[in-house]
Order: sequence, then structure tokens, then C-alpha cells
Amino acid sequence: MTLLLKLAVRGERVRSAVWILAVVLLGAGLVSYIQGYFTTPEALRTYARVISANPIFLGLGGPVTEPSVGAMAAWRSGGLLFLLTAWMALTIVIRHTRAEEESGRQELMLSGMIGRAAPLTAALVTAAGAALLAGALTSAVLIAIGMEAAGSLAYGAAITVAGWVFAAVGAVTSQLAQAARTATTLGLLVLGVSYVLRYLGDASGVSLLTRLSPLGWSHLVRPYGTDRWWVLIVSLVATAVLLVLAYGLSARRDLDSGLLPVRPGPATGPYLTGPFSLAWRLQRGMLAKWAVGVTAAAALFSSLSSVAPRLAKQPGWVLDAFLQRYGGPSGDPVDAYLWIIVLLLAYTVALYPVLATLRLHQEEHSGHAEALLSTAVSRLRWAVAHLVVGALGTLVLLALGGFVTGLVYTLIMGEPAVGRMLQAALEHVPAAWLVGAVAAFAVGVLPRVSVALSWTVWGVVIVVGDLMGPLIGLWGWSRIEPFHYTPNTVSGEPFSAAPMTVILALAALLTAAALIRLRSRDLG
Repeated sequence: MTLLLKLAVRGERVRSAVWILAVVLLGAGLVSYIQGYFTTPEALRTYARVISANPIFLGLGGPVTEPSVGAMAAWRSGGLLFLLTAWMALTIVIRHTRAEEESGRQELMLSGMIGRAAPLTAALVTAAGAALLAGALTSAVLIAIGMEAAGSLAYGAAITVAGWVFAAVGAVTSQLAQAARTATTLGLLVLGVSYVLRYLGDASGVSLLTRLSPLGWSHLVRPYGTDRWWVLIVSLVATAVLLVLAYGLSARRDLDSGLLPVRPGPATGPYLTGPFSLAWRLQRGMLAKWAVGVTAAAALFSSLSSVAPRLAKQPGWVLDAFLQRYGGPSGDPVDAYLWIIVLLLAYTVALYPVLATLRLHQEEHSGHAEALLSTAVSRLRWAVAHLVVGALGTLVLLALGGFVTGLVYTLIMGEPAVGRMLQAALEHVPAAWLVGAVAAFAVGVLPRVSVALSWTVWGVVIVVGDLMGPLIGLWGWSRIEPFHYTPNTVSGEPFSAAPMTVILALAALLTAAALIRLRSRDLG
């Protein structure tokens, strides 16, 4: 048990440190932003009234308990910090249980004097420790910069229990699924449903939806306000129930098997005629799941566009700041909201080419690529097939998101918007391809750190981008990410091909460098 715990901690020392650092910096950064932007109590009270009167804002972070710096900072960052910590803990557990079992390493370790439950316990302790460290460091930093101690401790505790709940969720999905990819998909599905329930509950005022969400339980702690410490008991009880279920399922199943039935593949593969058809076969399931998620998100956020005109009735400085950031030449609050939807879809879909490209690393790491390349298939054809499928999938997802957004808006508002929303979404394709090209460069040139580097690049793009960067005080940093240079055609900004041409050229150069290096280096 001790040896497994040391191995898990060693394996997470860099990856989890990045997650924890992101949580702490975001938590502290939002406090600095609130203090710098809302300098008077009256400004804070006005901002709190604006949030309370707008369902879109309420959905972002829930109700504002009081117009204080701490409460406003927790409202701005809480939803993101709870989500990040839960995601981190979920993937840690799956990585050190189901992924290790799938690779065969866990069977080798269990052949020694190690109990059957030891790997799961080590993974859970590692994930719980990472979540605890994220919450504790966030509390310590907030107290150090002058925030109220009780509220800071409640905030840190809410961050921690969000991670604990989803560490337990990861433990359960690791027993249900036979593959780490499936276990991760199930866990992220639970996480996504939890976030949507919480968002809808806070936006609509139906508190039952928030109470049904594991992420909603952390929001209900209300740090820097009522400090409901007793709500933490709900998360702890849910964690305990899930852990009992996970250990019970672990004892019932055979090693390297899952409790969910695995659908056998076809006896023949008449359509597997080459590397492109194989790449499509391997990635079509992920693309289908992404398509469902993008469709649901686009429909959900576009359906809220009817409340966007209320922004025009807000205090002048609030409206001016909103329009300055997102309004573009038209200065229309509805156009600004539609542009936010496009940005949200674009930044999210930029993860898809990263995941599709990292499939190359997975195939290489598992040994499947070596077996395939022992045939007449060349390395170049194998790699290009996965990159092309990933690039086309990115194009399809952004087109789907833009089309659904425009269609739902047209049905609700009665104004035609399909064409311009589709155009705005497709204009982000080159930037998303560039993020995927960085992942391709990492796989081809720096395979040992390709996963960490690819995720880090996408995370940096998200954090400093036009959607999140200004919200956490990172003014001007968006110039280092490609989406910043996509024109806001939704609000009337003229289309320019020059920045897209440069972005496409950079993507092509990175991809070419990756393919050249991949042809000459050793696999594995």
C-alpha cells in the first residue's frame, strides 16, 4: 500500500501541481480583480444587484450572499474552481486504477504481497490529498491577502469536498468500465450533468436542481456569506456512499474486467481498408459524444438569449464594460451575448483536436501503432490519418455549434441568425486547428511530455483568452492565444483573412515539424 501510494504521488507530482496551481492562482486572481475594479461599497452593491436580476449571471456562480469583496470573488471563481478540482480528482483516480489495470502493470504489482483493494486505496488517497491541498492553499493565500478567515476556510473546504466527491465517482466508474477511456467518459458525463443541473437551478431559481448537483453542494456552502458548514456533510456522506459502492464492486469483478457488458466488435472489417478508415473507426465514438455535448450546450445557452436585452437596462458603467468587452461595433447587448456563446463553444471545442491528436500518443504507448506499422502502412500515413480526422471533426463540431445556436435563437427571437452564427463559429476553426497543431508537435517532437504539454497549452488558451482572461484580471494576455485574433463578425466587425492566414501557416509549420520528426524517431 505504501509503495503504491509513493508511486501514485510520484506520478502526479507535476500534473497535479499544475491543476492545484491553477486553482490557487484563479482564486487569488479574482480577489485582486474585484478589489481593483469595484473600489467602493456602492459599486459592489450595484454589481450584486445586477447579478441578482440577471438569470445568465446567476447561472454562472449562483446567488450573491452579500456585496463584499470575498462574496463577489467567490461568486466569480467558485463555479470554475469547484469544477477544476473535481475534474482533477476524477482523472487521478481513473489514471491510477483502471488505466494501470488496462496496461497490465497492476496485475504485475498484485502478483506480489499487495492486497486487491490497495491500488484503489492509493489512488483515492492521492486524489483526496490533491483536492485537500488545492483547498488548503487557496484558503491560506486568501487569508494572507487579507480576506476573512472564516469565509476563506469555508471556501477552501467547499473546493476540497468537490474533489472528494468526484474522486469517489471516478472510483465507481473505474469498476464499471473495462477501459480507462470509457471510465473517464462516464465520470465526465456525471460531472457535466452536475454542472448543468447546478447552472439551471441557479439561473431559474429552482433550488431543487442545485441541491441535486454534487457541484451545487459546494456552491450552497456560500463562503463569505452565511458560511453553511453543515452543507459539507452532504458531500462527505455522498463520498462515503460512493466509496462503499466502489469497494463492493471491486470485490465482485475479475481483474482487468468491468461490470458493464462490453459489446464485441464485428467479426470482419470490410470498411477498414487503410489508416484513414481505421482512424475514423477509432475516433467516431468520441466525435459523436462531442457532437451531442456541443448541440446541448449551444441549445441551452442560445435559449437564454431572450434575457440578454435586460442588460440594456443595467447601470451605465455595467453596460459600458460589457459592451466594451464583447459588444463590437454594433454595441448591441444581444449581439454581445451571442458572441459570448460563440467564444464559449470555440474555446471548448479547441480541446477536441487535442484529444484526437493525443490518440496517436495512446496508440504508440499501447503498442498498437507498432503492430500496425509492421505492415505496409507508413508512419506518415498513420499520423496524417489521425490528424485529418481530428481536423475535420473540429470543423464539424464548430459548424454544428454555430448552426444550433443560430437556429434556436431564430426560433425564440424570430430574427434570422443561422447564417451569421454559422459564419462566426467557422471563423474560429483555424485557431482551434492551431491548438491541435501544438499537440501534434508535442506528440511528434516531445513524446514524453506530449500529454502534459498539450493540456497545458489548451488550459493557458482558456485562462488568458477573451472569455475568461478579463474576468480574472488578465488584461492584455489574450494576445498570446489565437482566438483573440478572430473578428467579432456577430457584432459587425469586418472579416479579415490576414490573421487566419497567419494562424493556418503556423498550424501547418507545427504539423510539418511533427511529421518530419515522427518519421525519424524511435517509437515508444
